[in-house]
Amino acid sequence: MKKNILMILALGCGITFAGAADGNALWSEHCANCHGKDGRGETKMGQKVGVKDYSDAKVQDACDDAKAFKSVKEGLSEDGKTKMRPFGEKMSDEDIKATVAYLRTLKK
Repeated sequence: MKKNILMILALGCGITFAGAADGNALWSEHCANCHGKDGRGETKMGQKVGVKDYSDAKVQDACDDAKAFKSVKEGLSEDGKTKMRPFGEKMSDEDIKATVAYLRTLKK
């Protein structure tokens, strides 16, 4: 009986942990092509569209989590030109939140 309860608890915890979004992996998959692995934006595409250096504390301080979340979900346009495509159809809200949380770790 105790063995069964422990197995059920272990499986339940495993499911919970398996469902957690990995901000680092999501950043690598969806963001690093433009923003760079380190967030500095020193990629060919990042330089082309003029992404900000998210390793810079001042840049990060100017962008709160809600604004960052909205930018990822809905994309960004400036003067009628798309600067960043929306990821709301490719990423869940949980994934976007994890990505924004990971972005905060890039601040120097």
